[in-house]
Amino acid sequence: VQLQASGGGQVQAGGSLRLSCTASGRTLSNNAMGWFRQAPGKEREAVAAIGWGGPTTSSYADSVKGRFTISRDIRKGAVYLQMDSLKPEDTAVYYCAGRRSSGISMNARAYDYWSQGTQVTVSS
Repeated sequence: VQLQASGGGQVQAGGSLRLSCTASGRTLSNNAMGWFRQAPGKEREAVAAIGWGGPTTSSYADSVKGRFTISRDIRKGAVYLQMDSLKPEDTAVYYCAGRRSSGISMNARAYDYWSQGTQVTVSS
């Protein structure tokens, strides 16, 4: 399974970006997915995660709650991260990740598949 992340770019503070993640090899529609980010000199951190099965569950890092929204299109096998009210501290390389299971997790070690990174730069 290969994940492709796209949609990064450069925006001014207060702006919005939408990241997309798709899978090749096989669909990950039944799998938990997440978005992570890594800023220069910092460790990779969880941004948001979404589960599957029954009511869709999602989880967010405190730093992005109310500003970012994770969603998925089961039919397309895609996962999105809508980022609004962006701040300079959101600047990082963003990664999409998938699990073999459907259980939601904010722990990077729980993920089995990773995309290449997409750069998000927010200027003040």
